[in-house]
Amino acid sequence: MSGFNKDWLALREPVDMRARANSLVEQLSQHLDGIERPKILDIGCGTGSTWRSLAHRFPGHSEWQLLDYDPLLLAEAERRIGQHQDVSFRQFDLNEIDSLPLTEVSVVTASALFDLCSAEFCDHFAEILSASNTGLYAALNYDGVMEWSIAHPLDQQVAKDFNQHQHFDKGFGPALGPDATAHLKQAFERLGYSVSVATSPWVMGRDDGDLQAAFLEGLEQPLSEIGSLTDVQIRDWLGFRLEKIAEAGSSCVVGHSDMLALPRH
Repeated sequence: MSGFNKDWLALREPVDMRARANSLVEQLSQHLDGIERPKILDIGCGTGSTWRSLAHRFPGHSEWQLLDYDPLLLAEAERRIGQHQDVSFRQFDLNEIDSLPLTEVSVVTASALFDLCSAEFCDHFAEILSASNTGLYAALNYDGVMEWSIAHPLDQQVAKDFNQHQHFDKGFGPALGPDATAHLKQAFERLGYSVSVATSPWVMGRDDGDLQAAFLEGLEQPLSEIGSLTDVQIRDWLGFRLEKIAEAGSSCVVGHSDMLALPRH
């Protein structure tokens, strides 16, 4: 799986936190309230952002296990979260999902993960969760929307090219990219789950300038690899976008969606 560094994850965490769809968090919290000892498995945990976003909103007696393949991110998560008797950490390769530790797990949580995964991976993942009667909260999957309040003639082409690149293999087969939430929804509905979906867009203004800049700079390689725009066009577009970040009234929306799938029994 393609990795992410802790600096990028730290930049996006505040925007992720305010983007999450509150309606689904509340629905999941109510579901966990009805369980004597909720056990939550957070996969692809990174530095622990999902725990920091949700732990205070879930029942206080919930038990968390955080999984990530990257030992550096896992160590950072453990450092930032500190010692909690109800939180444990484990290195785990999600390509080995048949051995996911799902015993007595009430819900699996994941943030910004499934848009990196293939249809085959997601289908198999849904079957594994269904076999253990486990729910899924899958948040902040990119949905293909990329818009700016100040327009540029190349905006639509940039979004089209980036969305095409999002389907490239990110370590779990040809990625679903913007189609991830819709695919997951169908997969879990076929298995008899109750599924709710809500939008969770990043809305970035001047106060989020560092994240906007990092996001824009991260577009250069995907756009170059698709190749429909010349290097000069890409540099000119990026220069325009970076310059506009600090302008009054300038904003950027990057669409995401959240999904909650709960067993009906």
